Amino acid sequence: MFIRGSKNNMTDGRYPILAREGRWHMVLAMGVALAVHYFAGPAWATPFWIILVFIVQFFRDPSRQIPDISGVVICPADGKVIALGEVEDPYLKRPARRVSVFMNVFNVHSNRSPVAGKIMERWYSAGKFVNAALDKASLDNERNALWIRTDDGQDIVVVQVAGLIARRILCYVQPGERIARGERYGFIRFGSRVDVYLPLQARFEVSLGDSVKGAADVIARLAP
Repeated sequence: MFIRGSKNNMTDGRYPILAREGRWHMVLAMGVALAVHYFAGPAWATPFWIILVFIVQFFRDPSRQIPDISGVVICPADGKVIALGEVEDPYLKRPARRVSVFMNVFNVHSNRSPVAGKIMERWYSAGKFVNAALDKASLDNERNALWIRTDDGQDIVVVQVAGLIARRILCYVQPGERIARGERYGFIRFGSRVDVYLPLQARFEVSLGDSVKGAADVIARLAP
């Protein structure tokens, strides 16, 4: 049973409700819809208004209540838990516990840091664009990984994985920077997946099939 919200929450209100990545898409779609509506009439413009609505819902980026609980790992993205278990961490070359969250095209696609700490390294790997729900996508697809070390020395790796439709991974942080728990650090366009590699001593707080929200839900607890 995962944890969502509590009286010990921090409000995330520093960003607008629509992601900056979608501003030009929305401006263009609105301009086309208005032009068609004006010159051809509302009937012809209806498909373009529908496209605008889809773009707005895709690039929505609502504020979230970030759990202010010591020792927890929060979900880095909205979606569904599709994998849990012990695997080999391909980045730190260690046995690890992995949580994988799949985002469909209707989920919020802003990515959040699962923990607070210092970014030790960043890896980008070009790759394929197979269905992100498949387990092989973690190693075969285009991906961007961050190694974050918490203040108490625990190493977490969070990986943005491109999908069948997703063709662009955006990441705004670099090694040496500090990042806060729940802080927005990237965006993946049009359906994708995020993997989180944890120390073996971490305890899962989610189950397969759970629907989770980025920055709001606790997915694991780190050992003291």
